[in-house]
Amino acid sequence: MTTYAKPSQQSSGHNHSECVSEALITAEHLCFERGVQLTPIRHKVLELIWESHKAVKAYELLDRLKPLQQAAKPATIYRALDFLIEQGLIHRVESLNAFVGCHCSGHQHEQLLLICKHCQEVEERSAKEVMLALSDEIKQAGFIVHSKAIEIHGVCSTCQKMPGVPGDRE
Repeated sequence: MTTYAKPSQQSSGHNHSECVSEALITAEHLCFERGVQLTPIRHKVLELIWESHKAVKAYELLDRLKPLQQAAKPATIYRALDFLIEQGLIHRVESLNAFVGCHCSGHQHEQLLLICKHCQEVEERSAKEVMLALSDEIKQAGFIVHSKAIEIHGVCSTCQKMPGVPGDRE
């Protein structure tokens, strides 16, 4: 199973500032290629989402944007989020009513999101075999899919190593 996600911020070897920088540069290039505008507000919302690998709610984004953009309103955030989703730059985590940066923005893809209930980090995985099996089942059912995302809640491998964390295997 191949992973699209970067290693956890908590794990050694993850340069998060490089991760954010790559995501923003990718977004700028994709928007330019597609002829759409990554306005300063959209760019800032994307940057705020990429501050961590945790899902962030719209009103949290508004609270963080307000000091920088006094006129920002909920509609400002929701319009930016709609654009970023449409361009495949972020994912909506339905079960949390929140948003997370997409690690493979360059192409359309299905999502398997692993959501840690302890640290709230979200790991995006390709899970090709799972998605193929799911597609076969959907095809056999004669069902027309509009979108496909699987969200699984549990405890990540980093948190499992922490003493006293539920899901700790030791």
